Amino acid sequence: MFILQNLNLLAGFVIAFVVGITFHEFAHAATADALGDDLPRSQGRLTLNPVAHMTLWGTLLLFMVGFGWGRPVQHRIWEPRKRLWVALAGPVANLLIALVLGLLVRFDLVPAIGPDWFYLPQVVVSIIYINVLLAVFNLIPLSPLDGSAVLAGLLPGDAGRRLAQYNAAYPQALIALLLIDFMISYSTGSGFLWRLLGPPIDFLMRLFTGG
Repeated sequence: MFILQNLNLLAGFVIAFVVGITFHEFAHAATADALGDDLPRSQGRLTLNPVAHMTLWGTLLLFMVGFGWGRPVQHRIWEPRKRLWVALAGPVANLLIALVLGLLVRFDLVPAIGPDWFYLPQVVVSIIYINVLLAVFNLIPLSPLDGSAVLAGLLPGDAGRRLAQYNAAYPQALIALLLIDFMISYSTGSGFLWRLLGPPIDFLMRLFTGG
């Protein structure tokens, strides 16, 4: 039974990550396309095929430290306010998925079906959790995460453009942050990122599912 329960968790985790990343990156591509940029379409990103949106590092780090991301959607939108809308589209898509599925859980509309290793209610809860996690994590204001473009779009005047240039010049800052957090978590049992992001994730989970 222990093995079957862990298989259930793993299956739910993998499915949730694929669903979350796919809709997250598709939302970026669709928003850029709607704003008149055809680059994502020409690169094959305007699709719900998960293969088009996954990245090795983002997937590995999700399993290592609990946070990950997909292959960033490239676009040619440089105006900070428009970039803000493209950036927000990903987290908003994740939150919408979590909201819809959360309502199903809240009102007991998820059928209690499936074998022990693929119990549907557990898979649905995993999808909700991963989508909430992706939304919150991606709002960290470090490139290539969406929060960097969101913050740049909210800043007045040239401040937003300068921040965008800084984030573009130092994309390795996020990798360094995650690796430091992983080492701290490995040695102490709890990383600082989870202490920061855990409360909003828990709040949204309770809000969406009622649990």
